[in-house]
Amino acid sequence: MLHYFLKRLGGAIPTLFIIITVSFFLVHAAPGGPFDTERHLTKEIEANLNRAYHLDESVPQQFLRYLAGLAHGDFGPSFQSKDYTVAELIAGGFPTSLMLGSLAMLVALACGLSSGIVAALRQNTGVDYAVMGLSMTGIAVPTFVVAPILSLVLGLWLRLVPVGGWEHWSNIVLPVIALALPQVAAIARLTRGSMLEVLRSNYVRTARAKGLPNRVAILRHAIRAAIIPVVSYLGPAVANIITGSVVIEQIYSIPGIGRYFVQAALNRDYPLVMGVTIFYGLIIIFCNLMTDIVYGFLDPKVRYD
Repeated sequence: MLHYFLKRLGGAIPTLFIIITVSFFLVHAAPGGPFDTERHLTKEIEANLNRAYHLDESVPQQFLRYLAGLAHGDFGPSFQSKDYTVAELIAGGFPTSLMLGSLAMLVALACGLSSGIVAALRQNTGVDYAVMGLSMTGIAVPTFVVAPILSLVLGLWLRLVPVGGWEHWSNIVLPVIALALPQVAAIARLTRGSMLEVLRSNYVRTARAKGLPNRVAILRHAIRAAIIPVVSYLGPAVANIITGSVVIEQIYSIPGIGRYFVQAALNRDYPLVMGVTIFYGLIIIFCNLMTDIVYGFLDPKVRYD
């Protein structure tokens, strides 16, 4: 297990380097600059700012300088939030994003697994058709469409929950639902298909033939095998939760790193865009690694030798 972990960790380094390289040159290839909106600045002051932030150097020189800073754990200063470094902004916004993403993933797992199992046990019934129909709707409708609809219906029409902010527990309801709905749909469909396959497998039939109660056969044998594909999906699901939170945090005015990312992209705040991108990449790589390890505990056929 340790050898496999170290091997995967070593393989993540080239992946992270590619993410840094591609992101850096794409960000700098975008038209405009971080100080273009400040029209009141004279050319001399703007030249001094470019010199202070090394923007007067060539892009390859800036890239090498940025890599040298990363080697020391320095993401650089933010161009727009001049009193904060990129690391401080990420540290301040990540707890909020982590809470939002974790709650959305827990809701997605609880609702997706339960609805998928129920649909499989009630195959070709009204319950099955309803679950699959709602799942297709959840997959087809994007998050940036679901979020305003939830705000309109639950927030403005019914006045059940607030439509923005982050001051009270009720502010969490709408963003968590909007972020979790696409994952609930995907997990439900995946669980249903896997559960149907497991219920038709030989070992489940043998357990039932030996007199094991149907409830015990499902809880003890079928569910554990059925959630293996779901565990494999969790890595990409976490990535979708993270990228989806960028839109959700902007819509609901949530002070997380996703909102910082959008504002930084609009303001051409290169260090903040790069810092959030690298941080997201690290989270995704780590989640995929943890998914592979958990997969080995659930499936006895997997060996890490």
